[in-house]
Amino acid sequence: MRVVHLISILIVLLVSPHSIFSQDTLRSDTTSKKAKLVEDDAVVAMLDSLSTLKIFSDGASPHALKYPSWSNYTETEIPVFSDSVYAARIALMNENSPFEYIYNSDVKKFIDLYAVRKRKLTARILGLSEIYFPLFEEQLDRFDMPLELKYLAVIESALNPVANSKAGAKGLWQFMYGTGRVYGLKVSSYVDDRYDPFKATIAACEHLKDLYDIYGNWSLALAAYNSGAGNVNKAIRRSGGLKNFWAIHRFLPKETRAYVPAFIAASYVLAYANEHKIYPVDPGILYYEVDTVTVRHPLTFGQISEMLNIPWDEIDFLNPAYKQGVIPATPEMTYKLRLRKKNVGDFINNENALYAYKTKDALSDDASLAAIYASYHETQQYTVKKGETVAGIAKKFHMSIPEFKSLNNLSKNYVKPKQKVFVYTPGSAPKIPDSLLRKRETPPAAVASVQKPVASSVTTAKQPAPKPVAKTPVGNSKFIYYTILSGDNLWDLADHFNVTVAQIKKLNGINNASYLKPGQKIKIPK
Repeated sequence: MRVVHLISILIVLLVSPHSIFSQDTLRSDTTSKKAKLVEDDAVVAMLDSLSTLKIFSDGASPHALKYPSWSNYTETEIPVFSDSVYAARIALMNENSPFEYIYNSDVKKFIDLYAVRKRKLTARILGLSEIYFPLFEEQLDRFDMPLELKYLAVIESALNPVANSKAGAKGLWQFMYGTGRVYGLKVSSYVDDRYDPFKATIAACEHLKDLYDIYGNWSLALAAYNSGAGNVNKAIRRSGGLKNFWAIHRFLPKETRAYVPAFIAASYVLAYANEHKIYPVDPGILYYEVDTVTVRHPLTFGQISEMLNIPWDEIDFLNPAYKQGVIPATPEMTYKLRLRKKNVGDFINNENALYAYKTKDALSDDASLAAIYASYHETQQYTVKKGETVAGIAKKFHMSIPEFKSLNNLSKNYVKPKQKVFVYTPGSAPKIPDSLLRKRETPPAAVASVQKPVASSVTTAKQPAPKPVAKTPVGNSKFIYYTILSGDNLWDLADHFNVTVAQIKKLNGINNASYLKPGQKIKIPK
């Protein structure tokens, strides 16, 4: 299996571009003295996507400070420096970095983009960096890689966790489907790991490390991250075997020629943001305010939001991998949920009640969640063949036409040859959790008592055990099987089944009540 995995990585590195940076990033300097970025440039598009994020506060970040040098400018004046100043600052960066930082006209165009034309959005990037840069630096350090690689996510996604390119690259690190799969990022009908900040960062580190192992040069590794190792290898051959980005620059695809200059400019502007009078906009949340909890049963953002009084948008922002606001967890397949640290205690104290909580939205009903599990599949990429139709492909992969169209965002019943589409992976639908197959009753008084979270230091009142529908093994009339749910105990089970605790212990050889574990099957005397 290890050999197969290595071969898969090699194929992806050589023939597949990691993400599509731009189809027409920069107009040639020879076309006009007024050459400038085209409006549909990928970097510009990613910057503009920040305007739709709902988490930002109106004011400056609490970490923002006004520097004395700002008094040299009027309120509306934008600092612009001479070429010699830019060159000197970038040369200093070069001395302290394994990257080849240089200053030229291509780099200057992107400095103008970040520091002048889109400076208000750059301020938002600075705010978001307070959420994501600590995560990036932590993982880059773990992989023993240069911390400057954190700036790569700036040109890939503008640090927008739900960034989505026209070519289908997704998330902070803009993984295409195929490359993501090679590095362990799974995509299903309800979860897309490419949007998961933690998982995608680890995958990006692994991918970049593989590319650096090939070239031994970070600029070439970045170029290959954008256009694929195959294109970089061709450029090296055409240049006579030179392994230097600027030496092979003219032989690279047009969009890749701008990729490294954009990286240099983003690194510079964020490092010298104070000198450019750019301060971070408050992102509304900081990295060190976030913690993780484990979800063991089906749960929706609606349940979490209503019961724990957390804004839905905040939950969605911290957990972008859950595409439909549904966490399809089971005791055998748990998922991670990110919350502010101040909310973690409330989640833990109310966890069992959360799973049973009914929101005003019907999505949280057990029947609806059971339907979600029935339609939950991992997906794979499929290339449309000549003569194939939407109906034919849907039937081939045991999908309904609406399922196929919804998964691929199709508005019409039309696909064309060689088009890349998503289909269900055969046999990937998980078993519907037992907890959704049982009739779970929560008395109105109990629900009312947990409408608002209790303080983290106070234990939630114990909820009554769910009313189970047990399964009877064939050929045995003395007992029935029952699968333990989170929060079950022997006393509640004995009371429900009208037997004694001693009888259950004797039948199962249980000496201690703590033996019970979620997912465990025990015998209940009839």
